[in-house]
Amino acid sequence: MTLTKKEISEYLVKTFKIYKKDAVYLVSLFFEELKKTLLKGESVKLSGFGKFEIRNKNPRPGRNPKTGEFILINARKVIIFKAYRKIKESIYNIKLNI
Repeated sequence: MTLTKKEISEYLVKTFKIYKKDAVYLVSLFFEELKKTLLKGESVKLSGFGKFEIRNKNPRPGRNPKTGEFILINARKVIIFKAYRKIKESIYNIKLNI
């Protein structure tokens, strides 16, 4: 299952009895702030959930899988998510109960 912004908004409407327009705005605002913070190069920590951060990847050799040609993959920035221990343990326990 994939959780979407729409589903989060609908949950807020049902749970907190707020207008749909306000819920959509709140969810959009949250993700916009998350994006702005990451673009500034800062990490985002969500207590009990995990941490988002930007990491620099060095250039490295690669290969075009279609042609087999070796190429240089440029340096770039990537978003990394690291789940905190509590969420990892919760997921691990779910897998064990299946």
